[in-house]
Amino acid sequence: MSEHPSATPYVAVAGSGSAAPELLAAAEAVGAGLAEGGAVVVTGGLGGVMEAACRGARSRLGETLGILPGDSRADANGWVGTAVTTGLGEQRNALVVRSSDVVVAIGSGYGTLSEVAFALKLGRPVVSLWSWEVEGVVEVGSAAEAVERALALARERVRPLSQ
Repeated sequence: MSEHPSATPYVAVAGSGSAAPELLAAAEAVGAGLAEGGAVVVTGGLGGVMEAACRGARSRLGETLGILPGDSRADANGWVGTAVTTGLGEQRNALVVRSSDVVVAIGSGYGTLSEVAFALKLGRPVVSLWSWEVEGVVEVGSAAEAVERALALARERVRPLSQ
């Protein structure tokens, strides 16, 4: 019998749709590490950091969930395994956060800031990799450290069901 979905950590990777190569490399490494750790990688489903995180996760045969701003699943990057359309535009950032146990913020775009703010408001842990320095955010210096901290924080929030 497979593990119940509520026992699987869901970790959002938030970042800009267009980002510098070092941020994209970090996002890909974070996605890969989260997948290796058994997490579902949740993103806004488009390009840039979101695509890199999904590519990393899929390279390790991980699950990816893209919560899209528009009405077409075809807008999802090619590494999204499950695409959810919302028709909400940037307001879908709240759904990305609500669908996740932890948020890893990479870079400092304003959309990323909105996801950090939603997460903090909802009591979700936020790990920052070269992102916003806000009270309540756990700052890290590498992709490996972001993965380690995010998985640890997610496992504190996710409890397996009793057998």
